[in-house]
Amino acid sequence: MTELEMVRVTESELHELIQKKLEKAGLSSLHANTVAETLAFADARGIHSHGAVRVDYYAERIAKGGSNLTPKFKFNQTGPSTGIFEADNGVGHYASNEALKEAIRLAKETGIGVVGVHQMGHSGALAYFVKQAAEADMIALSVCQSDPMVVPFGGAEPYFGTNPIAFAAPRKDHTPVVFDMATTVQAWGKVLHARSRNEAIPDTWAVDENGNPTTDSTKVSALVPIAGPKGYGLMMMVDILSGMLLGLPFGKHVSSMYHDLSAGRELGQLHIVINPAFFTDLDLFKENISQMLDELKEIKPSEGFSEVNYPGERGRMREKKYEETGIEIVDDIYNYLIGDAIHFDRYDHKNKFAE
Repeated sequence: MTELEMVRVTESELHELIQKKLEKAGLSSLHANTVAETLAFADARGIHSHGAVRVDYYAERIAKGGSNLTPKFKFNQTGPSTGIFEADNGVGHYASNEALKEAIRLAKETGIGVVGVHQMGHSGALAYFVKQAAEADMIALSVCQSDPMVVPFGGAEPYFGTNPIAFAAPRKDHTPVVFDMATTVQAWGKVLHARSRNEAIPDTWAVDENGNPTTDSTKVSALVPIAGPKGYGLMMMVDILSGMLLGLPFGKHVSSMYHDLSAGRELGQLHIVINPAFFTDLDLFKENISQMLDELKEIKPSEGFSEVNYPGERGRMREKKYEETGIEIVDDIYNYLIGDAIHFDRYDHKNKFAE
């Protein structure tokens, strides 16, 4: 594998570069700002699969009309605590963020807010959204469907997507506890990130066209679910909650990310926001979260580990590190961000693995 050059930038610098590139592709500054904030957030937490590596794809889709540049957003409240946010195939990051605001509002009023996002584009790292809810003293769970690239347990052909789950909760005197996970061993973006760095992948991530484990990121044919049948069940659950529940395509019928960049994705997402104050004393709840995490940190580590990390802690540690050292970006990606080019032939009409 060829060693690549890396460039270091601050989170704010990366945000500015991404926003300018998306605006150059045709996205409004309002929407581009939210997309850029989401992507820079992901890179700052080490979720590089959902960071700057995605900008080239987003820009091509925006330029070709696959993201609605003037969406007619509408929130339809369907009950005291429920609603549907019509995204009209606008960029997913902005639509998801607006839908989250409605879910938080409902939770403040009634104790819970459940909002589905209907017909949206790809929305990036879900951790960005649930973290905001937790910063508003809410518990949040978000799930989102994605295009089929995962073999079901016992199967040899893809059916479900990576179908991520994100969770966040507030805690006393600290940033919220946040974790975000694909229901596959790794997200496809991790494979994409490995490809961008010419790196091999572990043989537990994916299979080749014959269904055999592969370490070559260029020969991946499908991903595999976490924990076999358990992950398989979770990805089905996510698809039902964020697809069928919203009257959208499901499973193998979900639109491909790369098949036609001039068409909308029509994806679904579901935000579930819970107000702890409707169930217990809020301060006590936050203190208990902090106590739990402190107790986890005090557990004796097993052989090969220096300490026990609570879920999401390593992302927060990377964020602190990057605040001091800057975020590493592959030089090809950095050069694209600072350049004038908007590509029209990198992703359109490629297969599910951008080939």
